[in-house]
Amino acid sequence: MVRGAEALDARLPLSEVARSLVRKVFPDHWSFLLGELALYSFVVLLLTGVFLAFFFDPSMRESAYQGSYAPLRGVLMSQAYLSTLEISFDVRGGLLIRQLHHWAALLFLSSIGAHMLRVFLTGAFRRPREVNWLLGVTLFLLSLLEGFAGYSLPDDLLSGTGLRIAQGIMLSVPLVGTYLSFFAFGGEYPGDDIVPRLYPVHILLVPGLLLGLITVHVLLVFALKHTQWPGPGRTGRNVVGLPFHPQYVAKSGGLFLMVFGLLAALGAVAQINPIWNYGPYRADVVSTGAQPDWYVGFLEGALRLMPGVETRLWGHTVMWNPLLTAVVLPGLLFAVLYAYPFFERWITGATGERHLCDRPRDRPVRTALGTAALSCYAVLLLAGAQDVLAFVFDVPLPALTWTMRVAFVAVPVAVFWLTRRLCLGLQERERRLLTDGEASGMVVQGAEGGFRPQHRALTPGERYAVLARERPRPLAPDGGAGGGRLGPLLNKARSALSRWYYRDSVPYPTTAEQRRKIAETTAGPDHRRPPGKAND
Repeated sequence: MVRGAEALDARLPLSEVARSLVRKVFPDHWSFLLGELALYSFVVLLLTGVFLAFFFDPSMRESAYQGSYAPLRGVLMSQAYLSTLEISFDVRGGLLIRQLHHWAALLFLSSIGAHMLRVFLTGAFRRPREVNWLLGVTLFLLSLLEGFAGYSLPDDLLSGTGLRIAQGIMLSVPLVGTYLSFFAFGGEYPGDDIVPRLYPVHILLVPGLLLGLITVHVLLVFALKHTQWPGPGRTGRNVVGLPFHPQYVAKSGGLFLMVFGLLAALGAVAQINPIWNYGPYRADVVSTGAQPDWYVGFLEGALRLMPGVETRLWGHTVMWNPLLTAVVLPGLLFAVLYAYPFFERWITGATGERHLCDRPRDRPVRTALGTAALSCYAVLLLAGAQDVLAFVFDVPLPALTWTMRVAFVAVPVAVFWLTRRLCLGLQERERRLLTDGEASGMVVQGAEGGFRPQHRALTPGERYAVLARERPRPLAPDGGAGGGRLGPLLNKARSALSRWYYRDSVPYPTTAEQRRKIAETTAGPDHRRPPGKAND
């Protein structure tokens, strides 16, 4: 047996790979576990999804229900809805697994969103991790599609209303909208093919893509140097933390058990998506107060806020409401997410690798853009429940709609300004801490009889964490490095964007020697400092 293992290792150097894997070091900070939350919730999704696939029937063939749920006995329904009821009431543990599956889907999407936000705010998308950022955005996009497909499978009144909205969005696409709708639904709405077609997409196509992309994503995390927060002993050329085995394996394994236990508890005690309350889907009925899951709630809000405007062009009617809000808006959102790492590198002139995380306060504009986008999403999410809010708070629906239309424009602008000022205020506070020290809470009396607060100087570790930051400066008007190859107008736009992005920053009191050490600390393994950049 030993001889066989040696022969196998001679042909496949597994031991070498295993040794390097065991020695892999991971930073010890809670924010790096957000990606693992997504990974472990995906594992729960796979396990529960396999169980549900044994009992779910995606057929649209109608029959009368004769199961355990008395209020629906004798009602005609599709096999998709009937089998979902049987899973909920007649399969032992079926309702628990079904609700656990739904809660895991919500955790999966929310943890991906939180993980992407962490990567964005800390600049962990910069070279050499641009490909991993693109993979992450693609995973988020596929997860939205997967969630919507699974949400639509039971063929209940609530999910059917969502499919009706999706069909309206398809029809709004100029020239090809009708063909898209006919292809998806197998003819005139509602058709008989949409659920049978969504089923393989939900259990095979998208999960396979997700599994493959997650594998590549994790492999890239192992292959590339892991980002870490600035601190004593941490530079752009090392990683300080826990070895993969045994410390990190134990910590990560404990997180998986906690995630599984929390989801199991939610599945047992927190009811979600009670389809028996909605009834089977009928094209002539709409569920009152229907709300989608939160991850597509912003689309619902955008549809409700956009006025119903249409234009007749060359014999075709263009419906601007679903076209702009549900096709153009998501397209722009993901286009910006895909392009952002390259945009920031363009206006920065950066060429080297970056392995130290930015503190959000050190990038006021980037942080303000992220919070403004979140506030815009929050307004749209609330707008998706405008009818419920108007009923609960007894306010006129038209007035609430106009208020949210104004908020959609005004709130992100206000949040951007406030976040940027807050970041600069935190920088100014740190500058005072570096010069005056931290207030100790003690008051001393001077020789002249006056009183003054006593301050404590920052420790070397605290000073290191504050000073070890990279501070990009705006590019020169000629566009910095390589600017001569660009057109004059593009150069001007690049330098103007760079000035807007990096002009506001509080200078910290540092000596020339400290600036040299900071530059060495933040530099990546290539030791190249990009032109037009400096550290203070």
